[in-house]
Amino acid sequence: MSENEEKRPEVGKKLHDARVAKGYTLDDLQQATKIQKRYLIAIEDEKFDELPGDFYVRAFVKQYADTVGLDGEDLLKEYDDDLPKAKTDEYSEHIAQAVETRATSKRKLTKVNDARKYLPTVIAIVIVVIVLAAIWLTAIVRGHRDSSTKIDNSSVKVSGESSKKSSSSSKKKSSSSSKKTSDSIKLKASTRTSSAVTFTGDALTKDTTLTIKTSGQAWNAVTVDNSQRLSKTMIANQTEKINIAKNAQTIVLTLGNASATTVKLGNTTVDLTQNNTYPNTRTVTIKLGNTTQSSSASSTSSSAVTTSTSQSTSSTAGSGTTSGVASTSSTQTSVSSTR
Repeated sequence: MSENEEKRPEVGKKLHDARVAKGYTLDDLQQATKIQKRYLIAIEDEKFDELPGDFYVRAFVKQYADTVGLDGEDLLKEYDDDLPKAKTDEYSEHIAQAVETRATSKRKLTKVNDARKYLPTVIAIVIVVIVLAAIWLTAIVRGHRDSSTKIDNSSVKVSGESSKKSSSSSKKKSSSSSKKTSDSIKLKASTRTSSAVTFTGDALTKDTTLTIKTSGQAWNAVTVDNSQRLSKTMIANQTEKINIAKNAQTIVLTLGNASATTVKLGNTTVDLTQNNTYPNTRTVTIKLGNTTQSSSASSTSSSAVTTSTSQSTSSTAGSGTTSGVASTSSTQTSVSSTR
C-alpha cells in the first residue's frame, strides 16, 4: 500500500473528529445536512463507492465539513488527490438536477403552504356565500308572501280610499255649493233713475266683503249706515275691499266713473249700468233686511185701513139710528098736538 493510500483515512477521521468536537451525532448531522446517515458513515469510513456518484462524494464532503465548522473548500483542496474527481459534464448535470429538484420541491412546498395559508379564508368565503344564499332565498319566499298579502290589502285599501274620496268629494262639493249659496246675496232693484238705483235684499247672515275694482281712474265713496268708509280717487286696476258687518242695513256708493267701476257684495255683482243716462256718475243704494220690513209695513197699513173702514161704518150706522129716533119722536109730538 502506498503512502497516499495510508493517508486516505485521514479525511474521514478529520471529519469524524470535528463532528465529535461539535457534539453532533450522526442523526444530528443528518438532520442538519439532509444527507442520509449511511452516506455520512461511508464518508467517515472513506467508502466513497457507496455514494451515488463521484460528484456526490466531493459535494457531501464539502457540506459535511462546512456543517462541523471546517472550511469545505480548503478541505477539498487539501484532499483533492484523495477524493474522486467528477467529470465536468457530470458535475453540471448533477448541479442542474439538484437545483431543479430543490426548486421543484420548493415550489411544491410553497404551493402546499399557500394552500394551507388560504384554506381558512376559502372556507370562510364559502360559509359566507352559503349564508347569503340562504338569506336571499328566504327573502324571495317572504317577498312573494308579502306581495300576495299586499295585493289583498291594497285592493281593500283602494276600495276604501275610493269610498273616502267619493265621500270627500261629495262633502267638498256640498260645502263649496253651500259656501257659494251663503256668499251669494240676492239683490233686487226697487227703484231706478237716470243716475241712481236702489237695491233691496235680505239681511246678511255674516260679515261680508264689499269689493270695488276700477278699470280706469274713478273717484268713489262708500257710506255704511251713515258712516263713511271710503272716499278716494282710484287708479286703473286698483281694488278696494271694505268689510260689511252682518247687521248693516244701508250701503250707499257714490261712483264718479261707473262705466269703469265694478262692485261686488260677497259673490254678487251689483248692476251699475242698466238705464244709466249719465254713465260717468252713479249713486247706488243697497238696503239690507228691508224685504221683511216692507212686508210688515204693508201688513200694518192694511190693518190700519181696515180699522178705519170699520170705524167709519160704525159711525155711519150710529148717525142713521140717531136720526131715525129723532124723526120718530118728532112725529109723535106732532100727532099729540093735533089731538
